[in-house]
Amino acid sequence: MKKICLSTLIFILTFSIFVLPVGAVGQGPNYNGNETIKNERLTSNEDLIKEVERAANRSDYIELEIIGQSVKGRDLPLVKFGNNPDNPTILFLTQQHGNETLVTEAALHVIKGLSNNNRHNRELAEQVNVFFVPRLNPDGAVGDVDFDISDHLAGGQSTRANAVGVDLNRDHNTLEQPETYALHNNVLREYDIDYLVDFHHQGARSAINDQLVSGSILYPTNAGVKPEVVEMSKQLGKIMYDAVEDRGFGLLGKYNGGTANTIARNGLAFEYDIATLLFEMRGMSDHPNPNTILGQKSNGYLIQQGVISMEAAIDAIADRSINEADISFWDTLEVQSFKPQEEGEVE
Repeated sequence: MKKICLSTLIFILTFSIFVLPVGAVGQGPNYNGNETIKNERLTSNEDLIKEVERAANRSDYIELEIIGQSVKGRDLPLVKFGNNPDNPTILFLTQQHGNETLVTEAALHVIKGLSNNNRHNRELAEQVNVFFVPRLNPDGAVGDVDFDISDHLAGGQSTRANAVGVDLNRDHNTLEQPETYALHNNVLREYDIDYLVDFHHQGARSAINDQLVSGSILYPTNAGVKPEVVEMSKQLGKIMYDAVEDRGFGLLGKYNGGTANTIARNGLAFEYDIATLLFEMRGMSDHPNPNTILGQKSNGYLIQQGVISMEAAIDAIADRSINEADISFWDTLEVQSFKPQEEGEVE
């Protein structure tokens, strides 16, 4: 097991009031109709831009680009740690869906850690490029949309779709939305990306053997993706899976995903030969369906899961140990399934 870096230890202490017992991240708290869902602790669009600007100003190795604007004119940042074309590059993509928030919090923490001009980061910058698109859907993140969201259980604080009701993760072929166009035209076609983790949040009731999971993962499953790209994707999954398992942070299942190229996991692997991994975290910040949303008490735990898996991927690509990752675990990784809420169950 890799040594935990100092920034991660500080983060764990910072969020200690949220940390649950080992394995508890899959056990609640669910929305039961009586709970108030609050997102005040989450980073606003304005503060996100300030944080990435601060990281770029502080670091000798971080650059900030604005790759475009959302439907409502909000900036879409790209954070680049290292930019040596001779080094492998990993891109972390978060919040294609505005109501999938905690993965962005994890990305911001990792960016902050990388902004220190210490020896560890100097060595990393010589070995790997780490890119972040930390919020592709800023309009949905704040519920600033042009359609009715009165049925959202948290009051429309955030939405899956962008401002005009389009699911950005179904727009990777047509690129009709400014957010997906900016991602493809100004990132994927501009830089040589080797690995991409597409972070999402899934519902709160997925389980393996009746035990609720903390997340799920999946590699590209479209038949047109090159075998070597699929293998690299599976290796990336192995590294991130082990990081979660080794720390006892949660339980990951295999996502039951389709083969369509309209989604990032398949489409980006097919079009750009990028090794892609879907990583779904448990629970969303707002949604009409009570089976999808969580109370905020699990936030710190789930953010930590994101941080540790991101840092593990960066380290494994930097020291090239990812090339030795054993992908046979995928053959036995169980596919998650929906666990119905039992009558009288309170979590």
